[in-house]
Amino acid sequence: MSDWKHGRKILLGITGGIAAYKIPALVRLIVKSGNEAEIILTDSARNFAAPMTLETLSGRKVWTDPDFDGRIPHIKLAQWADVFVIAPCTANTLAKIAHGIADNLLTSAILAAECPMLIFPAMNEAMYDNPATQSNINTLKSRGVRVVEPSDGALACGDSGRGRMPEPGEIMHEIFRALCVHDTRSGGLQPHMAGKNVLVTAGPTHEYIDPVRYISNPSTGKMGAAMARSAWYMGADVRLIAGPVDVDGYGMTVVRVKSACDMLEAVRDNLSWADYIVKAAAVGDYRVKEFSPHKVKREGRDTLTLELVQNPDISAEAGRLKREGQILVGFAAETDNVSANAREKLARKNLDYILANDVTGGNTGFASDTNTITLIPRDGEEAAFSGLKDDIAYDIWRRIIAR
Repeated sequence: MSDWKHGRKILLGITGGIAAYKIPALVRLIVKSGNEAEIILTDSARNFAAPMTLETLSGRKVWTDPDFDGRIPHIKLAQWADVFVIAPCTANTLAKIAHGIADNLLTSAILAAECPMLIFPAMNEAMYDNPATQSNINTLKSRGVRVVEPSDGALACGDSGRGRMPEPGEIMHEIFRALCVHDTRSGGLQPHMAGKNVLVTAGPTHEYIDPVRYISNPSTGKMGAAMARSAWYMGADVRLIAGPVDVDGYGMTVVRVKSACDMLEAVRDNLSWADYIVKAAAVGDYRVKEFSPHKVKREGRDTLTLELVQNPDISAEAGRLKREGQILVGFAAETDNVSANAREKLARKNLDYILANDVTGGNTGFASDTNTITLIPRDGEEAAFSGLKDDIAYDIWRRIIAR
């Protein structure tokens, strides 16, 4: 099982913007995920983020400009880091970085850094849109720096517009992507999906009986979301077609659907775009033959009989339509004869891989954060994975890319 998300070294630079109030929560997430954080505060940032709070959360000394002495900490900190995050980054510091100005501990460390760098600008919308700021951003992007565009919303100055720093959880997604794409601890195999397009379906479908009742299943979409998220971490462009379930689609294009027929239409619309198609959704096999436009009343009924008809088989349709070079990955959630049933689906639906698991286990299948699953290729040896769904998804992609 790969462990690229844990034990990593994250250097965090904080500048003097009001968005710095979010940083303690970010530090907490970094430490909680099993990683280390070193923190550099500019003089103005100390007005917004208390060093003692950050030291308590990180378990480490917080570096400030008075520490900029003969010990040359800017060099050591830059060499220590696996990734360098500047959040929030003011317009002033952004300009300094773009022009190589090193007049404090943070900007000196930035100039000395050779690791991946993530910059999160946060400021008033007019300042962000100013041609000088945009020129500085373009300069940094041309050097390979990841500058994450701020979001829209209420700003501290009272205005509303583009300029808000992303939330701590979203910043963690960017950190994980940088760590994954630049992972050098994977035994020589560099996970890389940059330039690839990945289409994933996730979650259940709702097959409505009437406006207030539907037929469904317990799927939470966690495994499909994990496959989508891991592909995005590895550099791919991702489109996630999600049934009626709550999924975190940060960084991806999320298409929301309800029924199996809705999902089929969305898959058809996006199929030609994709290099990889992952059919992880738990699609309902049947829907009612006649949908009632009005709520079906229980009064006067001791029983209710529903006539069901088959839904379209989306995996089989994708297998029929896929072009040469596309890779189609299906899922088989089974309760018995797991391997045999999965292999039959693999052949019948023209899949390249199928992921089979027994959903009757206590820590596998629907709603669980963990899974035990077997990757079965069209030709070649099976591979079994067990653990957290996020970790399993990453290892599945590694296996597919290696082949």
